[in-house]
Amino acid sequence: MEKYYTRACNFYYGLNSISKLKKKLSIPLNGNKNISFDHIELISRKSKKKIYFKDIKFLPNKIKKKINKDIKLISKNKKIKNLKLSNLPILMGILNLTPDSFSDGGKYLKKDFGYQHTKKLIKEGCAIIDIGGESTRPGASKVKVKKEWKRIEPTLKKIKKLKHFISIDTRKSWIMKQSIIYKANLINDVSGFDYDPKSINIIKKNKIPFILHHMQGSPKTMQKIPKYKNVLLDIYDYFEKKIEIFRKKGILHNNIILDPGIGFGKNLKHNITLISNISIFHSLGFPILLGLSRKSFIRSLSGKNDSKERIGGTVSSCLYAMLQGVQILRVHDSNEINQSLKVFKTLIMK
Repeated sequence: MEKYYTRACNFYYGLNSISKLKKKLSIPLNGNKNISFDHIELISRKSKKKIYFKDIKFLPNKIKKKINKDIKLISKNKKIKNLKLSNLPILMGILNLTPDSFSDGGKYLKKDFGYQHTKKLIKEGCAIIDIGGESTRPGASKVKVKKEWKRIEPTLKKIKKLKHFISIDTRKSWIMKQSIIYKANLINDVSGFDYDPKSINIIKKNKIPFILHHMQGSPKTMQKIPKYKNVLLDIYDYFEKKIEIFRKKGILHNNIILDPGIGFGKNLKHNITLISNISIFHSLGFPILLGLSRKSFIRSLSGKNDSKERIGGTVSSCLYAMLQGVQILRVHDSNEINQSLKVFKTLIMK
């Protein structure tokens, strides 16, 4: 039987959303009355069609049941332990403790710079600090576990005293285990927990929230002609299968965040397809994270207007993600992104 996917469409915001909800003309996204939608796009590998809620009842029973089940998942309130998602989107500030990350490698390795930058990210409104000691830029080589920990440990030891929500960006189970001892709140493994077989047991044993990330290949190989049959639906299927695997292995909690991995084994067309259709992932029933900050798709689209920090392209793509109900944005330039979100939300919520 042909498989169908449900994408929430045609969003309303602020007072307009509240008005539509009172009249029962729309459905809230993630239980948030300030953003709602009034129709869906029914997608298969052969076709797609936009359908208003009032017309769902006329569809074949199997399709109707599928859509209604997905709408329940889209509209339910999403929760992550110790993290408030009600005021979306929230910011995840990037702290690269590496010498070779693509945009700020080596910047925060020396002296007390990592700790000071963390305090700056928190002051600028980052609800999450994502700490990594191994670069995952295209072409990056593996880093030995002890070297990675040596980069992370001094800063992490100081940061834990701030009692802020900390994410650890690592593919290695030993790093995960040590970080949890240092009060890490979230594990962010770009390999989707495929790199280290022991990592799933760490997640299970500690019942810690985690990010389910998609990457085709490895950082070393991921940008060497990435291919998909249908990038949007292939990644949706990947998430579905992965969640089923986690359940079978005994990870029963719902503290899962989905990240389709912009730039991780994707070309420009793949990235744009994912970003522009990002709301499809709401029907999986978990919060969505997007890492758009300073990514190469901005350079490809802006051409001669490209800049080193790519703040303009990051801002515009983050605003678009907000309009699609994305809950978490992973960013470098937290002050500028936060400023743009505050101004834009004030204007659109009226």
